Amino acid sequence: MTRPMLLCCLLTALSALPFPAPAQAPGHWQALHAGTRVAGLESRVFRAEYWWQLTLPGLTAERGFAVEQIGHSAQGRPLRHVQWGNGPTHVLLWSQMHGDESTATMALADLLAWLGDAPDDPRVQQLRQQLTLHVVPILNPDGAAVFSRRNAQGIDINRDAAALATPEARALKALRDRVQPAFGFNLHDQRPGYRAGNSELPTAIALLAPPFNQARDSNPVRERAIGVAAHISATLRPELEGRLARWDDSFNPRAFGDLMQQWGTSTVLLEAGGIEGDAQKQQLRQYTWVAIVAGLQAIADGSHASADPASYHQLPENGVVWPDLLISGATVHGDVSEPVQADVVVNFRHPLSFEQGRIADIGDLSSQPARRRINARGLHLHALDGARLAIDGKAQLLLSRDAAGQEPVWHLDGDLLEPDPGAQP
Repeated sequence: MTRPMLLCCLLTALSALPFPAPAQAPGHWQALHAGTRVAGLESRVFRAEYWWQLTLPGLTAERGFAVEQIGHSAQGRPLRHVQWGNGPTHVLLWSQMHGDESTATMALADLLAWLGDAPDDPRVQQLRQQLTLHVVPILNPDGAAVFSRRNAQGIDINRDAAALATPEARALKALRDRVQPAFGFNLHDQRPGYRAGNSELPTAIALLAPPFNQARDSNPVRERAIGVAAHISATLRPELEGRLARWDDSFNPRAFGDLMQQWGTSTVLLEAGGIEGDAQKQQLRQYTWVAIVAGLQAIADGSHASADPASYHQLPENGVVWPDLLISGATVHGDVSEPVQADVVVNFRHPLSFEQGRIADIGDLSSQPARRRINARGLHLHALDGARLAIDGKAQLLLSRDAAGQEPVWHLDGDLLEPDPGAQP
């Protein structure tokens, strides 16, 4: 049995939180995306060089594309801009300014493939005639190389829109100033722990038409963004009802989305959250693709102007973030004192696949909801292999029936959850 299968079986046995699977995207969207999905991006962890190796051969002038280098990352990796279309309305799309947020980067590969593969499709023709797209698929290639949020200087590029201390931020700002896009798509991922409002459902997609000032006023620039977001929301709602959310719209004077809005580019933030069981975000890749295409179509045909703003405003805000794993009621054997009955929370660097866990909290956490729960009452929790059972320590844990740890039923090696061979959880 493979490790993912073991994980699935274990969580089925030990989890107390059912998450109904969402319906698939509508048939025509699903078929269209399946036919244009770029092979080789089945894992959400990849380097920028690999992404370009897959996509560059198709980004030719004969297929309507122009590719230019607009700068270098802090470590000297090229930053590239892909242009397509000859319409009067310019749209800027940028992704993976956080190196560990790659869902939209996969979706953009599929988008570019579709635009190049289907020049006679009426939808593609309309986009080409009405829009000029400017795509920066991977703004933070250094972060992508190590699957880390920040760039090689340790700076969050999305909080560098005002200072422009990073070469990546300067490249994006210079491109924006040169092409003067009317619309922008700021494409991100968020933790799967976010709930949709006050519900127990995880947020699959979160949207935001960012404010342009502290008062969170509305003006024509922001109203256009709200119209695009409303159209996207209405498109996704039949499949993701209850799993769509809206980000808090507090103004951040350092964030690119907010300042893009201030600079006159009607910008929509799209965050791919989580669908339980979609470890590599391939379902969310499809929904993100649908969201981007729907938004572009709304801009191209002008339907964003007639979209019902309520489809956006009535979305619940992102709620609390549930931790990834709660081990409840175990007798915890620490380093410095006698065993104590306590709960332990673990968060994972890769939450949907439960990989690279670290201990986030220890104590009475009985009222704490979590994405997954293990009822360990009557069992003993030990640290594995000399690891320390401490806050922010690597989650190397063993659950045993006995205090000495000689009758193991489950262990967590810092990566995947696994039952002990031959043991019954």
